[in-house]
Amino acid sequence: MSIEDPNHPAIAVIGSGFSGIGVAISLVRAGFTAVTVYERAGDIGGVWRDNTYPGAACDAPSHLYSYSFAPNPAWSRRFAPQPEILDYLRRCADEYGITEHVRTRTEIVAATFDEHRYRWELTLSSGEIAYADVLISACGQLSRPSYPRLPGTADFAGTAFHSACWDHDFDPAGRDIAVIGNGASAIQFVPHLVEKAHSVTVFQRQPHWISPKPDGEYGPLRRRANKWLPLLQKIPRLAVFCWFEGILNPMLISRRGRRILAAPIRLWCRWNLRRITDPELRRTLLPGYELGCNRILTSNDYYTALDRETTRVVTDPIATVRPTGITTEDGRQFDVDAIVYATGFRSHDFVAPMRVTGLAGENLDTVWKSGARAYLGLTVPGFPNFFLMYGPNTNVGSGSIVHMLESQMKYIVGAVEEISRVRYLDVRPDVLERFDSETRQRLAGTVWNTGGCHSWYVADTAAGPVNTNNWPGSMLGYRRRTRRFDADNYRTVPRPAEPAHNRRT
Repeated sequence: MSIEDPNHPAIAVIGSGFSGIGVAISLVRAGFTAVTVYERAGDIGGVWRDNTYPGAACDAPSHLYSYSFAPNPAWSRRFAPQPEILDYLRRCADEYGITEHVRTRTEIVAATFDEHRYRWELTLSSGEIAYADVLISACGQLSRPSYPRLPGTADFAGTAFHSACWDHDFDPAGRDIAVIGNGASAIQFVPHLVEKAHSVTVFQRQPHWISPKPDGEYGPLRRRANKWLPLLQKIPRLAVFCWFEGILNPMLISRRGRRILAAPIRLWCRWNLRRITDPELRRTLLPGYELGCNRILTSNDYYTALDRETTRVVTDPIATVRPTGITTEDGRQFDVDAIVYATGFRSHDFVAPMRVTGLAGENLDTVWKSGARAYLGLTVPGFPNFFLMYGPNTNVGSGSIVHMLESQMKYIVGAVEEISRVRYLDVRPDVLERFDSETRQRLAGTVWNTGGCHSWYVADTAAGPVNTNNWPGSMLGYRRRTRRFDADNYRTVPRPAEPAHNRRT
């Protein structure tokens, strides 16, 4: 299909996680069936396909971390484990007819807008060329693992892998294991490693606020009730949403909210720290920055795992990796035969490694050299008919990203409906400037910018540190901003007038 058939523009979606599958479903349900989802891996799922480490699970309650139009009565727990989330995505793709639109093992390495034909030219890694009238990047912020730049990593003689690329042939039994990093993934898999390993050494750059995890199992009776009484799913979804919107988000984005709301949550996290019996270790694990500067983590067994005799926490920076272990800057040597990198993702590379070229040969990487910016996190001037899912400044420090994604899906469907009437849409530069100025001003007072931590939300750019990831408001606020497509904020190139003899009378 082509935009020459305006009712069926060809739409390319890059990525098949919650973003890609969700926007594809929304477009098909709206009648736009010429959708192709390009996935470089062999299966759909995004981060829930890739992150298969022991204990992998969502840190947002399952009833909220799911599409509102596709509730799942079969969740086994309040916080669903990775296999169930991946099965849920596959099931949604099947039930809504998206699986047949997916091209797996197909990577887009470059996308160039053809100004004469008003379409995107897509270069695949195989050398094949494909075309699309609308291009949607659904790569996400957490798709490319980040590795620390440490001298000697190539010389390490043991087993080494990133938590997002878990080596399932690796047996931790009797091994001396180094875990570099102590974030959201580490707190889930470290308790599993310590059960079998001879020793586990966690290299910690900074501690995190970790609250108890209010998890629980849903038995067969509750799952049957969820199926026959949908209200039993809607009530917990609403309750969790209100908790995030009414308590946690105001604490993160408002100085006044921090003064009023942070104290009880901080006490809750410190109460969780009681699981550590060693007073010195407890001090090592107590953050010195404000609550919420990094995402508040949840775990019931991480501290217990660190309190074992076979586990140690090292806070001195790593100087080098040796063939048989790690040396820290204070000269201590730690002999290990396996290294697990729990160092997160390259969260500021929103479309990398794909090269995106817009009008006048403008490269998106060049445009973003001082930090990624997009109007509503969705569109960038000079890149017509190009949309981002989970783009700059649309992450939530507390809550469910799926709610934000659904807002973006609705907006993009409205944009595609408008594209059916014009050649292309290009957001005006002044609109982005106003939006970005407002966003930076609002972010300036948030705990992410002022809380004193080292956060993955903030990028080191040519212009200095910039928070390119977080939305400086509530999920409801973002929903209001995206509830309808605002065509007045876009420059349009109209379609040529139809010859009189072709017009319908």
